[in-house]
Amino acid sequence: MKLIIQIPCFDEEQTLPLVLADLPRQVEGFDVVEWLIIDDGSTDRTVEVAREGGVDHIVRLTNNKGLAAGFQAGLDACLKLGADVIVNTDGDNQYCGSDIPKLVAPVIAGNADMVVGDREVHKIEHFSPLKVTLQKLGSWVVRQASSTGVPDTTSGFRAYNREAAIQLIVVSKFTYTLETIIQAGKLLVAVDHVAIGTNPKTRESRLFPSMWSYVRRNSVSIFRIYTQYEPLKVFMSAAAIVGAIALVVWARFAYFYIFEAEGKGHVQSLILGAVLFNAAMVLAALGVMGDLLAAQRTIAQRTFERVRRIELQLGVEPSHYEPGAKATGHPKTTGADAGASTGKTEDREAVHL
Repeated sequence: MKLIIQIPCFDEEQTLPLVLADLPRQVEGFDVVEWLIIDDGSTDRTVEVAREGGVDHIVRLTNNKGLAAGFQAGLDACLKLGADVIVNTDGDNQYCGSDIPKLVAPVIAGNADMVVGDREVHKIEHFSPLKVTLQKLGSWVVRQASSTGVPDTTSGFRAYNREAAIQLIVVSKFTYTLETIIQAGKLLVAVDHVAIGTNPKTRESRLFPSMWSYVRRNSVSIFRIYTQYEPLKVFMSAAAIVGAIALVVWARFAYFYIFEAEGKGHVQSLILGAVLFNAAMVLAALGVMGDLLAAQRTIAQRTFERVRRIELQLGVEPSHYEPGAKATGHPKTTGADAGASTGKTEDREAVHL
């Protein structure tokens, strides 16, 4: 069994040594533990520091593509390097690396495909009461959208088994945390959570310039991602609300026309009701169209999953890959070699980098 710990990084020269110093080289249940960083177009010495720190694998993106793209690139590389379980942590030393055995325990036991570390945000000293409230509210919304029980949905400290990682695909350009949970819920991936520790704050977040930017961007992301998976529910609900308002407006006109004989003075209600009714019909049509597109998206996702499985079977090299400090002693394990996670016993062939 192989565990790969991936770390998305962007200009983390100062904090990366702290992260690496806390990562385990041995975890119960695994024969091999390797480290991988995703360098998201850093302009400092992040890559050099990673090699000095003993990182085994490096995915080096040519320019800054964002956290979501970096996460996806790392996931793809880990799979092609033969990982049976993948742990994702951050390069800012937010999470305690010593909690990785606790994080992967439900996966090893076969009780979960994906495990999210719960920071228990109410215990984090540098989180203001407002931020704690917003975090809990946002997590509640994501739980409703995903039908999961994850209490800390924005936590980036996560573990995935091979099957869960193969199925996940991130299309958001902003963040992967919310999308992967909603996607996992819709794909019926078994999701669990464990309480984990956090380290003192090392720097300000680069994702959110302000609290209200955080609220706005996360709100838009949640709505957008949920609409991708439940367009009929979203648009039909909106159509029902607008249609109900149209009926109320028409009822008002009917009352004055029938009982007060003042229909001519309330023609504007008739017109407003017609406009609202047309809007309701448009929303309903968008729901039907969105549902058809969601079906196509499901087909595309299944196609992507099959392509990924074929790539793993053929031993396709990870893109933007560079060997790390210890890579010369680690043969690359192809997708076909990952049979350990599925109980396969067929012969394996190691393809050396």
